[in-house]
Amino acid sequence: MRDVYIVDAVRTPFGKRNGALAELHAQDLAAKPLEALAARNDFDERGYPEDVVYGCVTPMGEQGMNVGRLAPLVAGWGEEVPGVQLNRMCGSGQQAVNFAAGQVRAGFHDVLVAGGTEHMTRAPMGADADSTDNTYGDPASVTETYFEQFEEVTTQGEAAERVAEEWNCTREGLDQIAVDSQSRWARADDAGRYDEQVVPIETDAGGETTSLVRDEHPRPGTDLETLADLPLVFREAGDGVVHAGNASGIVDGAAATLLASGEACEKYGWEPLARIVDTHVVGVDPITMLTGPIPATTELLGRNDLTVDDVDRFEVNEAFASVVAAWLDETGADWERTNVWGGAIAHGHPLGATGAALVGKLPYQLEACDGRYGLSTMCIGFGQGIATLVERV
Repeated sequence: MRDVYIVDAVRTPFGKRNGALAELHAQDLAAKPLEALAARNDFDERGYPEDVVYGCVTPMGEQGMNVGRLAPLVAGWGEEVPGVQLNRMCGSGQQAVNFAAGQVRAGFHDVLVAGGTEHMTRAPMGADADSTDNTYGDPASVTETYFEQFEEVTTQGEAAERVAEEWNCTREGLDQIAVDSQSRWARADDAGRYDEQVVPIETDAGGETTSLVRDEHPRPGTDLETLADLPLVFREAGDGVVHAGNASGIVDGAAATLLASGEACEKYGWEPLARIVDTHVVGVDPITMLTGPIPATTELLGRNDLTVDDVDRFEVNEAFASVVAAWLDETGADWERTNVWGGAIAHGHPLGATGAALVGKLPYQLEACDGRYGLSTMCIGFGQGIATLVERV
């Protein structure tokens, strides 16, 4: 097996729902990271990638019809660059990276682009469910046969509540994770930590051209007192802990990574950021559904003879703070090495893009801390988990 390297990793700023990116066509949003990769890595001179693998959780409307093929066409890459769209729900962008890495490692390709996109304003979450209210828990949906196999059906929000119960998470403890996410994002943003990865987007809203240069969702001034006043979302007051402030934000965004073999890096004069060491995916109980990052992490580290102490930076998607809290408790990982530049509670979670953005964040973090190993992991609806291990080079 060959080594596979992350040559570059970019993403758009994440725009809040109905915010600065609302008027941008979903295909244009998907194309933005590709345009940036082409400019930053001289594709016109070196040649374009052999394929584009893109994750998208709601491939409907403007981001339907295989957005993985449409995005490079919109980006001006020409008809010869193919593309494919995949859906592993919230893990889609990360799965795109993992699948592409496997293709390069096996020798089938030398240069690929992998990432994901989600315009949650223009293609709302759940729009692909054949249901009257577009919720995953509706037995009238196209997944009716699936629901017949289980005595109970839960939503992700209810699953987050059950994870909090099982791991004895208090509302204040989860709110502290949320406060940390917001403040960490603010410190990283102020220090320019995102400058290399986040590429500005020009938008035309109301006939006026503006430029979005930073994430739009974060609320850096968030404190425990503010969060304590927010109403619960999935349960009645006094019977739960999950609210909008300790869950991920609904945003629009896209992300992409440039992956290449060592031979391609040498041929094109690319200095890679990191090596993808290994990838993993697991299935877990679809009722609690959000515990996948725990076995995905421990199994991936175990088969590479590593422990959590060997990993310098972790990215654990903050779909809900309870997911992160349970992962920390079970793995014994250090919160001070986890989500150090803030996570999805702050910058938001554009479903199909987040995984690629988090994997792409790791090489920059490892460079900043002079670390060696980084690991990214995500929970996934209906009970899956995904993980990617990278090594700085």
